[in-house]
Amino acid sequence: MTTTEIVVLVVAVAVVLALVAALVAFARRRRQREQLRGTFGQEYDRTVESAGERRAAERELLERKERHDALEIRPLSAASRQRYLTAWDGVQSRFVDSPVLALSEADALITRLLAERGFPTDDLRTQEDMLSVEHAQVLDGFRAGHAIEQANTVGSADTEQVRQGMLHFRQVFEELVSEGGDNPYPDAETRERSIERESR
Repeated sequence: MTTTEIVVLVVAVAVVLALVAALVAFARRRRQREQLRGTFGQEYDRTVESAGERRAAERELLERKERHDALEIRPLSAASRQRYLTAWDGVQSRFVDSPVLALSEADALITRLLAERGFPTDDLRTQEDMLSVEHAQVLDGFRAGHAIEQANTVGSADTEQVRQGMLHFRQVFEELVSEGGDNPYPDAETRERSIERESR
């Protein structure tokens, strides 16, 4: 074999190896993207849109997952679960006479519930980030409920918005309290009827 043939062979092998490495990297990125979409759902698209660049968004989501995985998230004991359900019923019954106060109480109850489950409660952004890993399906409700609660705090939320805020918080509450147990309000229609009944 001549020197030229050896050089051509080495170059061809190098090109093939580079193509294989690129295909493996592409497949790995695609698998990682699918896993992130599966984990974060709509939050994946929202984060990509917010970051303006897919790789940056995916790095952020991976970092969230790593921080979440380092937490000691625990289910509620049966006694704690019952205590929270009773507390929520109290908040909901106070909604009739004091909707503004009840919404604030619902927010505080969810914060206590998050803390007992092992989620950080330092600030709203951290709560959102950590909820997005395992509870992405209620994240929009969590955000909407807090936006209404902030408007409620300064007196700019009307009664219908406050009612919607309670529905959003109730969705989050049910998700967090029912994990590992039966959902006391199994569907959205039952949940909404219950809030409407209390608000009459």
